[in-house]
Amino acid sequence: METTREAFWNSLFFISIVLIAMVVDWGLHWSGHLQWGRYFGYAGTGILVISFLYSARKRKLIKWGRAPFFLRLHEFLSWLGAMLVLVHGGIHFNALLPWLAMASMLVAVASGLTGKYLLKKSRIIVSERKKNLLDMEMSIAEIDDHLYWDSLVVDLMKKWRIVHIPITIIFTLLTLLHVTTAIIFWRW
Repeated sequence: METTREAFWNSLFFISIVLIAMVVDWGLHWSGHLQWGRYFGYAGTGILVISFLYSARKRKLIKWGRAPFFLRLHEFLSWLGAMLVLVHGGIHFNALLPWLAMASMLVAVASGLTGKYLLKKSRIIVSERKKNLLDMEMSIAEIDDHLYWDSLVVDLMKKWRIVHIPITIIFTLLTLLHVTTAIIFWRW
């Protein structure tokens, strides 16, 4: 039940990021401050870059701090940065490349939320099954035999990053390409 509630809140949160960005973008259009959207893009990109501190901590490039703190920071900054970048992109369709970058960013955020949810759910299921088997007074060897396939699923879910990381790399490359072309074709 707890994980179902979490799935609901993750979905609602994802939708709210998009809706908040749309409302802010509409407000910028309505107030005549459309040019502020550019600065939202700068801020959002900077925040997304800072969110990669988690990757640096996980790979031990940063030795200080606790990994769970960096994970929570990564999640929060990714959501905030994504919302600001969405405001930057707005509802205008000026070119294909920025839209591809924005779409890949949304897929990266969604894959992060989905992976987090599925990993947590699979761990809870294995833990509950183990508790039930212990209550049935099975030996550890019997429990291990019963949970073998479940444990493989949990191990597989731990590898969801195999999907999340390439999506993030695609997003990063598209963003770099967008920024590069924006600088090249800037109206000086």
